[in-house]
Amino acid sequence: MKISTRSRYGLRLLVDLAEHSGKDPVKLKDISQRQGISLNYLRQLIMPLESNNIVRSVRGNRGGYLLGKKPEEINLLDIMNLLEGPIDLVECVHNKNLCPKSNSCPTRKIWVDISEKMEQSLAQKSLKDLMENDETFNSTLNGGLK
Repeated sequence: MKISTRSRYGLRLLVDLAEHSGKDPVKLKDISQRQGISLNYLRQLIMPLESNNIVRSVRGNRGGYLLGKKPEEINLLDIMNLLEGPIDLVECVHNKNLCPKSNSCPTRKIWVDISEKMEQSLAQKSLKDLMENDETFNSTLNGGLK
């Protein structure tokens, strides 16, 4: 299993937005430059985040985006499900009708168990946790000290 670019870049977008937003909205153009992600790709990623109130847009010359919730209220599982759908090791985890052998498969249970543990772990991690793990952000908070 491989986590998609949509999820990885979507999480980077949100961390950047959280780290750089204060009173003023953050422009996607600025996030694009800081993160090295194309502006067009960020526009695709921001749409589902906005329609699900993870971010909100501010129109006008000084417009841009702000978080729609506090960083600690945004969990990673919700973001990843929003951006790419359920994260499965194998297709039958969330839909056992996809395989005629699902009911008798000797390996399905282990894939379900692993998927459930991964989902639990992602659900327990928030955007705030990612921000706390971001060395650049922490360095800035500490006046540039590492």
